Amino acid sequence: MKLPRKARLRLPAWTATLTWKAAVFITVMCCALASLLGVLVHVSVTRQTVGEARHKALDRLTDVTRMYEAGEQLPPGAALDPPELPASLHALAVSGKRGTLVDDDHGRPTMWAAGPADGKALAAEIDYTQSARTINGLDKAILGSSILAIGATLLVGVFAVTRITRRLHQTATVARRIEAGDLDARVNDPRTSDPTRPQDEVATVAGALDTMAGTLQGKLLSEQRFTADVAHELRTPLTGLHAAAELLPEGRPAELVRDRVQAMRSLTEDLLEISRLDAGSERVDLDLQELAPVVERLVRASVASGTAEADTTVTVVRDACVETDKRRLERVLGNLLANAHKHGKAPVELTVHGPVVTVRDHGTGYPDYLLDHGPQRFRTDAGSKGHGLGLTIAVGQAAVIGAELSFRNAPDGGAVARLELPEYVSFEVPGTDDVAHEA
Repeated sequence: MKLPRKARLRLPAWTATLTWKAAVFITVMCCALASLLGVLVHVSVTRQTVGEARHKALDRLTDVTRMYEAGEQLPPGAALDPPELPASLHALAVSGKRGTLVDDDHGRPTMWAAGPADGKALAAEIDYTQSARTINGLDKAILGSSILAIGATLLVGVFAVTRITRRLHQTATVARRIEAGDLDARVNDPRTSDPTRPQDEVATVAGALDTMAGTLQGKLLSEQRFTADVAHELRTPLTGLHAAAELLPEGRPAELVRDRVQAMRSLTEDLLEISRLDAGSERVDLDLQELAPVVERLVRASVASGTAEADTTVTVVRDACVETDKRRLERVLGNLLANAHKHGKAPVELTVHGPVVTVRDHGTGYPDYLLDHGPQRFRTDAGSKGHGLGLTIAVGQAAVIGAELSFRNAPDGGAVARLELPEYVSFEVPGTDDVAHEA
């Protein structure tokens, strides 16, 4: 099967890091600079070496020409039309010009010089081995020094970039902690605390993040105090209203007043509970609980109080022992059950599968905003009853007891809430009690 083009060309995720990009950039620039300098040095030294060898060869050719014209015997390495003479240089000499050429003579580098002599080519050769060795040694030295320079520059560059990326990672980590709700998290870059020290761009970003976190924390704390203060102030007049409503003569108006007073009292208690959750002042009372009996008792109590319908079913696939706060667990499951009956449709099904409890209805499902961003306070679908705090409280209480609460819609319709609790696992070895007793 042929993969799509994008899938074949997709690079690994680590290639997108700043360290990798900086390392590639430094390597490419060092290689380009080393190549340029190497070529310049090679060309300059080669030109100088070849020039010196050419001058020596031409000087030798001049001496050989003088000896030839004087009728003297030619020295070794000089001859008329020697068979080893390159054809191009022979043709140049026969045409009446002088020239030089480097050639390989039986595995030995040789510098040839040739000139005209009575219609023939008078040639002289000199050993070019030392010059060739000099050029080869220079090339190896350039290559070795370039590799060392690239390696050293790369190490220094990566070290410098890593210091920057480490600070960026720290800033990103603090930002994620703030996003998760830790409003006390700060970068505390030392460059931002000392105004006399020069600040780079990373320090500027860290300082801006700390300032934003401080401002956000102040606003949230102010809102939390406002919510708590309002809820506390409402409790006293609501208590008086409740007492006064009980004194009203029986009738439809009295029922309406009592119903609204009860709704306001529930809203006030929910606001107080949310303010405690936001402040992080809740304390758990952990104990071992068998999950299935807790769920079954909760459903029976909900049916008896009228918050759940009689056709609510409980299915136990596998029971489990969990370590949790029973009161808060019942609060979470009670809110999920009430939400399923209030905003969904019957039948409502609760399933216990080990440490996981799912609550499902057969209504239209959760709205898109809730699936994308989670429950939002005072936001419900148009025409729905309630004030939108039940699921918010369920999420908060689940976090307090260390459980994971998630929401989804079933493929065949209906909303599904999944609560996963920490399961208690016993590490006792079977038979240890008997052994101890026998001892």
